[in-house]
Amino acid sequence: MKPIISAAIAAVSALFVASCGGGGSPPPPPPITTTCPAGQVGTPPNCTTPVDLDGMLRPILAAQGLTGDPTTGRNLPDISDPLAQLGKKLFFSKSLSGDLDVACASCHHPALGGADGLSLPVGVGAVDPDVVGPGRSRADGLPNVGRHSQSVFNVGLFDSSLFWDSRVESIGKEAGMNGAGSGIRTPDTAISVQDPNAGGNLVAAQARFPVAVESEMRGSLLPGEDGDAVRDRLAARLGDYGDGQGELANNNWLAEFQTAFASSANAETLITFENIALAIGEYQRSMVFVDTPWKAYVEGDDNAISDLAKEGALLFFGDTANERLECVNCHSGDFFTDEDHHTIGFPQVGIGKGDAATGDDDFGREQQTADNTHRYRFRTPTLLNNGITAPYGHAGSYRTLTLTAGHYAIPEDTVASFFDNGGTCSLEQFALDPDCATLFPNSEANTSQALAKALLEQTSDPDHTFPDISFSPPSDASLVVAFLETLNDPCASDRACVAPWIPEPGEAPDDHQLNAIDENGDPL
Repeated sequence: MKPIISAAIAAVSALFVASCGGGGSPPPPPPITTTCPAGQVGTPPNCTTPVDLDGMLRPILAAQGLTGDPTTGRNLPDISDPLAQLGKKLFFSKSLSGDLDVACASCHHPALGGADGLSLPVGVGAVDPDVVGPGRSRADGLPNVGRHSQSVFNVGLFDSSLFWDSRVESIGKEAGMNGAGSGIRTPDTAISVQDPNAGGNLVAAQARFPVAVESEMRGSLLPGEDGDAVRDRLAARLGDYGDGQGELANNNWLAEFQTAFASSANAETLITFENIALAIGEYQRSMVFVDTPWKAYVEGDDNAISDLAKEGALLFFGDTANERLECVNCHSGDFFTDEDHHTIGFPQVGIGKGDAATGDDDFGREQQTADNTHRYRFRTPTLLNNGITAPYGHAGSYRTLTLTAGHYAIPEDTVASFFDNGGTCSLEQFALDPDCATLFPNSEANTSQALAKALLEQTSDPDHTFPDISFSPPSDASLVVAFLETLNDPCASDRACVAPWIPEPGEAPDDHQLNAIDENGDPL
């Protein structure tokens, strides 16, 4: 029995005896100390001197040059701007898909963190085109897009490239410019060659391509024609001119473009795909969600994050005295990405991108550069709002941040566990498919190739893979996840807060607005 508790019991016993005629007045009970001495925490007698987590962490942040705000010095639009408002209507318009059955928001919805919550997207041909997120499927139950939908939130903060393989890429990569400082290379041009039609920034350039991809938005429109022909036809459809005339029974797009561009020009002049991409780009660039607890902490509020998160941050950033920066080697700066490409070896599931003899592998950056040293490398995603964009990886194969963090500590075990526990069948999107175990039979073999390359490069090319770190899951993983959760802007997961980026039903200038519903039929 603890000494303090024993003394308290003895004092109470003496008082009881005295009250029963034991004689004399009892001595006063000894004082019971309930607080620790100054500078210590806990409950006596277990008092300890607390670790100064802030004192350890803040010099590291200063050494990293962090300010907390990745938007500093950038010129980003507001959602209330006329072009962004037009872009919102276009982003939610199924009129920009060949068969009028999918919108940009079908795979990148603000109510789902700017993504879709699926491992792999379902573009054209969904059973119910208005279902977005879990429950969206085709009749065969399979996805038709080979890579996980990345969030469009904060997309205006990228300066180097967009897409997992950087197929839309700034040639000069000027900091703070979102690609506006020099030419932009796209899939329509050779590597490092400027596309004269790319537009003024990376986001506008990116907006040109999903509409031209058969599985994503193009569908059956103009088979055999090139991407420019598809874009021109979609612009003519919205403008109600040329070959697109009469395709939309109810069409008031011209008035929307005249308002957005403050012009009285005719449809042929205003409703071009260049202007469509510009407006969609401005809408996406207005999606700025960076007001995170971490931002508040870096800006000086020691109470903005928990001690567990601070311990996780110390693990994430490492010990600058020993130059062991670890996670921050790739997830650097206030935007938490180096925008470079790395071999990580996450499980490859799904239909892939047509690589290898099987056709269901994904060689990543190599697809763009034709350099086999780039095989299985993918662009580093930002970690901002990562807590609301599960699942993770280029194929959406890890369901939680804990699993994702564990991969970097014991990748062989984490990958083996993924396949031992069902592989594809462990993913929500495929779990109910009676044939899930046989859907993608080469997943494990493809993953083994990627993981082997990642582990080899830890020695041969450490700048393009993850380090062999000293990390002890699950305790360390839980601390890192606690830190990662401080990178979420509360607004990004609040339906009321993201409402300005979602059009009200009937707001569109035609009859093809996506009014998204979930798998239960409830509005998103």
